[in-house]
Amino acid sequence: MRSFKGLDERRVVVTGLGSISPVGNSVKQGWNAILSGTSGITKISQFDTTGFAVTIAGEVKNFSISDFVSAKEARHMDTFIHYGIVAGEEAFKDSGYIVTESNREKIGVMVGSGIGGLPMIENTHSVLSQKGPRRVSPFFVPGSIINMISGHLSIRHNLQGPNIAAVTACTTGLHSIGLAARLIQCGDADAMLAGGSESTISPLGIGGFASARALSLRNDDPKGASRPFDSERDGFVLGEGSGVLFLESLKSATSRGAKIYAELAGFGMSSDAFHMTAPDVNGPKRCMENALKDAELDLDEVSYINAHGTSTPLGDKNETLAIKSCFGDHSKNVVVSSTKSMTGHLLGGAGGLESVFTVLAVYENKVPPTINLSKQDPECDLDYCANYTRDMNIQVAVKNNFGFGGTNGTLVFKKFQ
Repeated sequence: MRSFKGLDERRVVVTGLGSISPVGNSVKQGWNAILSGTSGITKISQFDTTGFAVTIAGEVKNFSISDFVSAKEARHMDTFIHYGIVAGEEAFKDSGYIVTESNREKIGVMVGSGIGGLPMIENTHSVLSQKGPRRVSPFFVPGSIINMISGHLSIRHNLQGPNIAAVTACTTGLHSIGLAARLIQCGDADAMLAGGSESTISPLGIGGFASARALSLRNDDPKGASRPFDSERDGFVLGEGSGVLFLESLKSATSRGAKIYAELAGFGMSSDAFHMTAPDVNGPKRCMENALKDAELDLDEVSYINAHGTSTPLGDKNETLAIKSCFGDHSKNVVVSSTKSMTGHLLGGAGGLESVFTVLAVYENKVPPTINLSKQDPECDLDYCANYTRDMNIQVAVKNNFGFGGTNGTLVFKKFQ
C-alpha cells in the first residue's frame, strides 16, 4: 500500500462537506451552532416515551425530506437514508465537481451506517403482526439495508465507480472515509463521497441502549446530559444525522481549481481484541500511532484531537489514557474536544459528522468546545477546550472513533500546503 504522502497525484484532499444533525440541517448551520456551544439535545418527540427510562435524544429538527426527493420515493426509504442523501448532496454540491462521460467511472460512494433502518424494521414488523405478510411493503428490504445510501447517491449522479458501504458500529463513518481515501490512493477512484448516517431514535434503539445502561438518565436536563470528561457524566445521549466528505486526489482537485479544505494525510485502524463493549487502552493507542505513521508525521506536530468522547464513565477515561500513552509528554500540549457534548452520539454517523467538524477546525483555525464541562474528572486530565471555542493555529488534527466489537479508527487531517 502506498503512503498517503507518496506520489502527489495520489494525495487525498477534502473538497466538499455535507451534514445534517441535531444542531443544524446544513454544514454552515451546524458549524455555527457548534462554535457557539449550542446543544441539540431535547426531549424525544418521535415516539411516546411513557415507561422508558430515557426520554431525551439529539433529534434532527425542522426537516422535510420532500425538499430533496418526492414524497412517494421518500416513503420507500428509512430515515437514515434520507439523512445520508441530504448530507451527500450538500457535499457533492459544495465540491463543485462536474460529472461527465469521461470521469463518471472513476467517481464512487462509500456512505455507511452502524445499524441501518431500525425504525422501518420496527414498523414493518408491526404491520406483519397486525395485518399479515401480504401487507409487508415490497420496498422494505431496499428501504432498510445499509448500502442503499451509496446506491441512491450513485444513481442520482450516475456515479459508476465503487458503490459500497462499511458497517463497523460507531467507527463506521470514520472507516468509510479512510477506506474511500485508500480507494483513491490505489487508483480505483479519483473521487469519492464518503461518510456515515444513522437514525435509531426509536423504541428499540432507545430501549436497547437504555437496557445496556449506556445512556444518560439526565432526563430533566437534556442540554446538560451529554458531558464528556466531566466527573458527573452518566452515559451518552443518542443522536441522529449524517456527515459526508467529498474526497478526491490532489491531481483531480488542482486540475479543476477546486477549493481544498484540508488534506487527509493519514488513516489508521486497529482492534482491541479484548471485549465486545468494554474499551482497552492499547487498541486506540495503536490506532493513533498507525494513522500518524501513515501520515509520516511526528507526535509533536499534532495540535488538536477531535475525540470519540461519548460521555460514558469508562470510555472517556480510556480515551484519555490512550492519548496520554500515545503522545506521552506532548499530550499536555494537545487540545482535545468532544463535539458529542452538543450533538449526542450518532453511532455510525458520528465519524462522518465529526470529521466535517474536524476539517473545519483545521480550515478555520478554531477548536470547537466540549460543553457541560463544569467539574472535570481528575482522571481525565487533558485540555478539553471546556465550554468555549478557542482560536488556535491548527496544522494537524486527529479524529478518533471507536466501536462495539473493539474496532478502532483514526484519521489525520492536515492543513493543505
